[in-house]
Amino acid sequence: MRSTSNTIRTRRTVKAAATVLAGALALSLTACGSDDDKSGGSQNTGTKASGDALTLPKLDGTTLEVAAVWTGPEQANFKKVLAEFEKRTGAKVTFVPAQDPIINFLGSKIAGGQPPDVVMLPQPGAIKQAVDKKWAKPLGAEALKELRKNYSQGWQDIGKVGAEQYGVYYKAANKSLIWYNAKVFENAGATEPKTWDELLTTAQTVYDSGVTPFSIPGADGWPLTDWFENVYLSQAGPEKYDQLARHEIKWTDPSVKEALTTLAQIWGKKDYVAGGADGALQTQFPNAVTQTFTGGDQPKAAMVYEGDFVQVNIAQTDAKVGTDAKVFPFPKVGDTAPVVSGGDAAVILEDSAGAQALATFLASPDAAEIQAELGGYLSPNKNVDPAAYPNDVQRKIAEALVAAGDDFRFDMSDQAPQAFGGTPGKGEWKDLQDFLKNPTDVAGIQAKLESDAAAAYGN
Repeated sequence: MRSTSNTIRTRRTVKAAATVLAGALALSLTACGSDDDKSGGSQNTGTKASGDALTLPKLDGTTLEVAAVWTGPEQANFKKVLAEFEKRTGAKVTFVPAQDPIINFLGSKIAGGQPPDVVMLPQPGAIKQAVDKKWAKPLGAEALKELRKNYSQGWQDIGKVGAEQYGVYYKAANKSLIWYNAKVFENAGATEPKTWDELLTTAQTVYDSGVTPFSIPGADGWPLTDWFENVYLSQAGPEKYDQLARHEIKWTDPSVKEALTTLAQIWGKKDYVAGGADGALQTQFPNAVTQTFTGGDQPKAAMVYEGDFVQVNIAQTDAKVGTDAKVFPFPKVGDTAPVVSGGDAAVILEDSAGAQALATFLASPDAAEIQAELGGYLSPNKNVDPAAYPNDVQRKIAEALVAAGDDFRFDMSDQAPQAFGGTPGKGEWKDLQDFLKNPTDVAGIQAKLESDAAAAYGN
C-alpha cells in the first residue's frame, strides 16, 4: 500500500506555473533588506490586520499539549503563537518537544496514556499513518470553515486522508533555494547561477578565491533528500518525480542514476564541501547555516542549500538577509528550475473543544501573521497579509508560493512511508549519507535505496 496515494493525485504541477514561480523568485530574491530587515525578528509584536479577527471560544480551565519536532528559534517563535491563543481563550497550552521519527514518538506517548492534544506532522505519510492507527481525529466544522476560507484546494487536499480532512498545513517551505555569503561572492567575482553548469562554474570561482564553496549538513539526512529531489525534479521531470514518489518506478531506474551522478559533481569533490565528506557528516543543519555567515568574508563555506526557513538560523549571526545573506533559486538541471515545497500540518489526536479551537486558530491568518513577523517562516495561507513578513526576501517568497496556488511539488521523502523517508539513521536518509561519504558507488546506493523503499512501501 502506498502511504500517500490518496493525496498525490492532487499535487498537480503545471509546468508553466512552476516556471512562473521560479521566475518570480529569480527576479525578486536579490532584493536588499534595510538595517531593520534582519530576519530573526521584527520590531512589531502584534498581528497585522487581515479583515475581522477570528472569534474563538472561552476555554478557561482548559489545558492542551502541542507536540512538534521544532527546536531553537522555530520553537520559540511558535510558542508566541500559542501564547496569543492562550490570551484569547484563557486556555493553558504546553509545548511538548518531539523527536524523529515522530510516529514512533507518538506511539510511545499514546502507549503511556499521554498523547498530546495536537501534533505538528511534517509528512503527509505520517498523517496517513496516524489515521490508519486511529490516532488522528477529523477537523470539526469551525476548523473546516477557516481552512476552506484561507487555503487553496491543493493545500487542503494534502491534509486529507480519503474524504476526511485531518491536517491544517500551518507552515510551508520553499525548498528550492541556495543561500550565499554576498561578500564572498563579491570578492570572488562570482555571479548567481541559473543552471547546474553555471553553479559548478560559480563553485570553482569561489574556490579559486580561497573559500570552500558549500556547507552541507550531512549529519541530518533530510537535507540530503532535498538536494536529490531538486536535481531529480529538474532533470527527470514532474512525471518521473511522481512515479518515484509513489514507488511506481524503482530506485534502480536510469533516471535515479543520472541524478546521483549529477549530485556527485559537488558531493564528490571534497574541496567543494566544508570539512570534506567526514566534516559534512558531522555537521548538523543549524551549524551548516551559521558557518556560512560567520567569519565575515572568510567563512567556512560560501553557500548553503535549504529552504526559506534558513533565515531563522541566519538571524543567529551578524549577517542581514538581503544584504550580507542573499539567495537564488535552485539552478535548473534540466529544462526548468525545480520548485519543491514542504510543510508541517496540525493534526488533532485528542478531540475536544480546546483542540478544535486551536486547529481553527492555526488555520487563520491571525496565527500565521504572528510567526510571519518573527522571520524564518512561510505560510500557505492565502489571506496572510504580505506586510507581516519582516523583509522583502521573505515577502517575495511568500507571495510567489501563494501565487502558485495548487501548482507545486511536495517534498518526495515526506510523501514516503516514514520508515523510508523520515527516520534518522534509516532508509533514504541513511542511504544518502552513505552516498555523501562515497559518491562513486552510484549502483550500490541505488540498490540499497530500492531495497529500503520496497520494504517500506510493501511492493
